[in-house]
Amino acid sequence: MIDMKLDQDHNLREGVQDLLTYCGQTHKGTKKTPERFVNALRELLSGYDVDPKRILTTTFDDTNDLVCLTDIPFFSLCEHHLLPIQGVVHIAYLPHDRVVGLSKLPRLVQALSRRLIIQERFTSQIAEILMKTLRPKGVYVIVEAEHMCMQMRGVRSEGKMKTSALRGIFMNEAPRMEALKIMFH
Repeated sequence: MIDMKLDQDHNLREGVQDLLTYCGQTHKGTKKTPERFVNALRELLSGYDVDPKRILTTTFDDTNDLVCLTDIPFFSLCEHHLLPIQGVVHIAYLPHDRVVGLSKLPRLVQALSRRLIIQERFTSQIAEILMKTLRPKGVYVIVEAEHMCMQMRGVRSEGKMKTSALRGIFMNEAPRMEALKIMFH
């Protein structure tokens, strides 16, 4: 969990209580809200305590076939407004001499999404960590997400943001198109 000292917890609880008072919400139902908020925040930001590179334990293998995992769900908080982001991540990689256990890809996504993010950086971070750890011929990451900061405030519009990160062989059109075909068909 995120390393919060007791005095920081106390200050955060007081801040939440001040917010509740500001909103006129000081009734019985909100009595435990400050403590609940601190606990929820610890869970939502638990990715800071995880080294994403340590998640990706690799196995040496001589496969050269495309590996894809799609629709990996994630939830996060926008670093600009602290409002929720939710979406899915699609990952394709072309191994060189290493593969990773299938469950490691969602664990990587979860670790990185349990931090304050902007989607563009989040997408690139996934690709970079996979490239450095697996040393594949290429990585292709696509992230599709809904941002509550756009839907709940400001423009108040719905829509999905889509970002992608291409590394290695996927910079070339033919491998990129093959990966897209497998990921979305």
